[in-house]
Amino acid sequence: MPCTRTGIPHCSIPAGDGTVSDQGQLIMNPQVRKSYESDKQAISDVAIAAFGQGQGPEIADLIADLLKDPSALPLLSLVATVDEYVVGHILFTSAKIEHSQRMVSSAILAPLSVRPEYQGQGIGGQLIEEGLKQLKAAGVELVFVLGHPDYYPRHGFSPAGIKGFDAPYTILPEHSDAWMVQDLSPGIIGHVRGQVICADALNDPKHWQE
Repeated sequence: MPCTRTGIPHCSIPAGDGTVSDQGQLIMNPQVRKSYESDKQAISDVAIAAFGQGQGPEIADLIADLLKDPSALPLLSLVATVDEYVVGHILFTSAKIEHSQRMVSSAILAPLSVRPEYQGQGIGGQLIEEGLKQLKAAGVELVFVLGHPDYYPRHGFSPAGIKGFDAPYTILPEHSDAWMVQDLSPGIIGHVRGQVICADALNDPKHWQE
């Protein structure tokens, strides 16, 4: 089931994230690397394949807009490849915390896409983990996501609202557990709170509504 229930086109992966495909074929050595300029079309193709013709083109446009949005910098764009074929993509863009008493380096994970035929094989998790590793090395302290509450906690995320972090737009109470955060610098949560301000391209209520 694609995790899009809260409206933001943050990812398209099943809730299950195992290591074997539906056909029983194990993916051999999927590689994760930073995306190149030459990957843009492949990234767009992955998004459209993952989200379908209904939502996919909009998400592909969002990715393109974020990649050229100065307010999204610094950003981290990673692709997963199998035999040099791009099968997955993840994007982290810069975020700020309004009214925070101190400057906190933050990022938002959105979107995450994996081609349907490669879903359920751990690629989404591999993209998330490598992204978090690189962000931590770069000094990012908090990472936010609006995503499936059964999936992202497996990768260290937990509800953000109850920790004092408001989403850029109001999240309906019944979906509050989908707005999540992960601290990459222990001790930040509990000492910082405020509204998260996202990149301009993502700052549209349509991306934050059911």
